[in-house]
Formats: sequence, C-alpha cells, structure tokens
Amino acid sequence: MVLLGREKLEQFTQKHTNARNWIQTWLAEVENVKWQEPQDIKKRYAKASFLADNVVIFDVKGSAYRLEVQVAYNTGKVIVKWAGTHAEYDKRHK
Repeated sequence: MVLLGREKLEQFTQKHTNARNWIQTWLAEVENVKWQEPQDIKKRYAKASFLADNVVIFDVKGSAYRLEVQVAYNTGKVIVKWAGTHAEYDKRHK
C-alpha cells in the first residue's frame, strides 16, 4: 500500500514516544501489503473498527491511542486522517 499523511504519524510519535514502536511496525506492514477488502485488515488487526467511507480505526498500544485512516482499496492507498489518545478520539466522535 502507498501511505499518505506520514507527517501526521511523525507528529504523533514525537508527542507520544511510547507508541513509536507500534507505529513503526504498522508502517512497515502497511507498506508491504496489498489490502483488497476490509477482511484483509481484520485478519491482521482483529480489533480494527470499520466506519463509512472506508475509514478504519486501529487501536494503538492496546487501546491507549487510536489511529484513523482511510483506505482506497482500488488504488492501494492508505491516507492517515488522525492519530491521538483514546480520550481525544472519543471527543471527536461524540
């Protein structure tokens, strides 16, 4: 997959250094996989949540943080929309 919005992840890991290893592992996996449907993601990330418009929410570091991306399955792109704490995520989605 092609990742867009990497700078958002860099900003996030600068602020939340304890999530850096998880994010780096996730990045390496995303860049070396071809997701063709949501089930491909679910096989690897069982706790991922799927919203409208191909938005996927990943639990980072257990559930301390959330990563929100949009997946364009047909073009092989993953767009980082947002990353932050679980509490910040809850405020965004009230």
